[in-house]
Amino acid sequence: MLALPVGLMTTMKHVFKKPVTRKYPRAKAEMAPRYRGMHYLERYEDGTERCVCCGLCAAACPADAIYMEPAENEKGERIAEVYELNLIRCIFCGFCEEACPEEAIFLGHEFELADDARDKFIVSKDDLLVKHPRKDRSYKTIFRRTRRYH
Repeated sequence: MLALPVGLMTTMKHVFKKPVTRKYPRAKAEMAPRYRGMHYLERYEDGTERCVCCGLCAAACPADAIYMEPAENEKGERIAEVYELNLIRCIFCGFCEEACPEEAIFLGHEFELADDARDKFIVSKDDLLVKHPRKDRSYKTIFRRTRRYH
């Protein structure tokens, strides 16, 4: 007998409160500073890619999600001819970022990774390289600034 008035009181209490839902995708949630999302391959200031295809990121990957083949450019410097990342296998642990001696790969804050076909989850080097010339700050410096260690 008391359940009906208690239920109505609870309903009336929540009717006039502000809703807690977000209007996604127009209002996106703010991600935590330590969140690890989509991978990026960084470039030097002159536009050349940082990755020297040493293979340390692929060796550090526990999911074996990185495949690379080395080559040399016209200056005789070592670069990655093929750099593929399998996002289905990737567990976004960040070990590749920690293992890279050139600070070429890092994980950004993008979280919308859904797609409609499985083959679109194998990302090539052209998709991972940041655009150049870049008008904004480096993704790496933004990420470093937000990273906090306790």
